[in-house]
Amino acid sequence: MSQRQLPIILALGSSQTLAWASTYYLPAILANPIARDLGISSTLVFGALSVGLIIAGLLGPRVGHFIDTFGGRGLLAVSNVVFAAGLVLLSFAPGSVVLIASWLILGVGMGMGLYEAAFATLTRMYGYAARRPITGITLIAGFASTIGWPITTYLDAHFGWRIACQVWALIHIALALPLNLSLPRAKPIQAALPDEVSPTEPAQQSETVAMILVAYVFAATGFVSSGLSALMPSLLLQFGATPAAALLAGTLIGPAQVAARIIEAGWLSRYHPLASTRLATVMNPLGIVVLAAGGPVLAPAFAIFYGAGNGILTIARGTLPLALFGPHGFGRRVGVLSLPARATGAVAPLAVGLFAEYLGAGALWITALASVSAFIALFFLRARQAP
Repeated sequence: MSQRQLPIILALGSSQTLAWASTYYLPAILANPIARDLGISSTLVFGALSVGLIIAGLLGPRVGHFIDTFGGRGLLAVSNVVFAAGLVLLSFAPGSVVLIASWLILGVGMGMGLYEAAFATLTRMYGYAARRPITGITLIAGFASTIGWPITTYLDAHFGWRIACQVWALIHIALALPLNLSLPRAKPIQAALPDEVSPTEPAQQSETVAMILVAYVFAATGFVSSGLSALMPSLLLQFGATPAAALLAGTLIGPAQVAARIIEAGWLSRYHPLASTRLATVMNPLGIVVLAAGGPVLAPAFAIFYGAGNGILTIARGTLPLALFGPHGFGRRVGVLSLPARATGAVAPLAVGLFAEYLGAGALWITALASVSAFIALFFLRARQAP
C-alpha cells in the first residue's frame, strides 16, 4: 500500500476496531452481568444482538447505495453518534424492552458503520485498487476482540456493565468520530468506464447468477463463522478435548486470523480473490478432518485451520465482489450480498447449539458440509480480471 493510503487505513482500521469491540463483541463479556442485573436470561441478550444484526443487514443495500453516491466519510461519522446513543440507552436499560430497543439502535449503527460500509468507502476512493486497503483495515480490526474483551472485562469488574457501556459510548464520540472525520471527502462521481457501463440483458442474467452464488457462499460461511465462534469451546469439549486444550484452541483463533490476513496481503494478493476464497472455505473442513484423525489433542490445530480460513473470508466479503463485479455500484451490491449472511449469522448460534445438543461433536461435521458447499459454489463463478 502507498504512503498516501497508510493514514487512511490506520484511521479507518482503528475506528473499525472500536466499532466491532463495542457492539458485536460486547455481549460475550456483558451478557451474563446484564442478565443477572435485569433478571432475564443471557439468551435474551444474545437474541437482542441477533435482532441488531438483522437490522444491519436490512439497511445494507441502502447504506451501500448512499456510499456509492456520496462516499462513506459522513455516514461512518454518523454511525459513531448512533453507536454512542445505543450504548447510552443500553446503560440505562431497566428491563428487556429497553434492552431490545437499544440493540435496534445499535443495529442501525452496525448497518452504517461495520465492514461492509468501510469496504464500500475504500472502493469509492480507490476503485479496483481497494483490495490492499481492504486487507489493511481487516488486519487492524482483527484485534477487536483482543483489545475489546479485556477493556470491557476491566470496566465491568471495577465499575459495572452500565459504566462499561457509557465508556464505550464516550470512546465513540471522543476517538472514533474524529478518526472517521479525518477521512478524505469523496470526489464527484465521474462517467462510468467502458467496462462499467450498464450491462446488456444477457450480462444482467449472468450477473444475477453470480450474485446468487456469492450470496450463498457468504451465507454458508457466515453460518459457520457465527456458529463456531459462539460454541467452539463447548464443541471441543464434546469432542473429548480437555478444558485446557479447548481454552488454548480458543486463544489461537485470533492470531491465526491475523496471520492469514498477512498472507493474503502478501503472497495471496498475486492471485484472483476467487483462489484465496476457495482456499479459505476448505480450511474448516480440513481442520475437522485433522481433529477427527488425530483426536482431541489436535484441537489447537483445528482452531488454527478454522481461524485462518475465517480471517481470509472476512477480506473476501470485500475483495471478491470487487473482483467479480467491479467498483461501479459496489456498495449496493455488498449491501445486498450481506443480507443472507446477516440472517444465517443471526440464527447460527441457536442452530449449531441445537445440533450440538442432539448430535454432540457431530455438529462440527454439519459446519464442514456448509463450508464444502460454499467451496463447490465458488467453482461456478468465472473470474474477471481487474483492469
